[in-house]
Amino acid sequence: MHFKAVLFDLDGTLLDTLEDVADSANSALARYGLPTHGVDAYRYFVGDGVTTLVSRALPAQKQDDDIIEACVKAFRENYSRNRDANTRPYEGVPALLDALAAKHVQMAILSNKPDDFTKRCTSELLPNHSFEMILGHRHGIPMKPDPAGALQIAENLGIASSRFLYLGDSGIDMKTAVRAGMFPVGALWGFRSREELEKHGAQAVIERPMDLLGLLDSVHP
Repeated sequence: MHFKAVLFDLDGTLLDTLEDVADSANSALARYGLPTHGVDAYRYFVGDGVTTLVSRALPAQKQDDDIIEACVKAFRENYSRNRDANTRPYEGVPALLDALAAKHVQMAILSNKPDDFTKRCTSELLPNHSFEMILGHRHGIPMKPDPAGALQIAENLGIASSRFLYLGDSGIDMKTAVRAGMFPVGALWGFRSREELEKHGAQAVIERPMDLLGLLDSVHP
């Protein structure tokens, strides 16, 4: 087996979180009398952390630090209550995780979602699967596409970054993988397009989670 570990993004890769994120953000916007958005708009608002999500959702004339801070706080309150209302693992994800575990491939998660939500969503919605490390965004640690989090995971697992497959659904994920020296694989079932994934460095793009298994032996790091 050429690869020893898989590093996963969370939202749009393992879990379909879009509806709950959109509902939580729209509730925050509505609280302050601001216009809301359709669920699909959030495909392009997410990916760079909660503060950027809120900023993208706000009207241009409302890009004020106080408004952003208030909406971020409201989003966190809403999402803490409703993070699992509609969120589910994508079809085929549990089977993929079972198959990787059976092959003794180590697994980890790296997300720009706040660390507390990343850990809660994983433990609540993927309770039967073990990950060596689960890292979300933490203060003082740069978010993806900075490779610091990915490299920290590789170091802690004692596996060279070149022996990792990195599976994600956005250009941010592909850039992170490239910068960390991992093999970037794009997930077409997620939030972004094939064009975005390939533009930012995807070396393979897959249509179903189980397709990842074929890359373990067929691709050389």
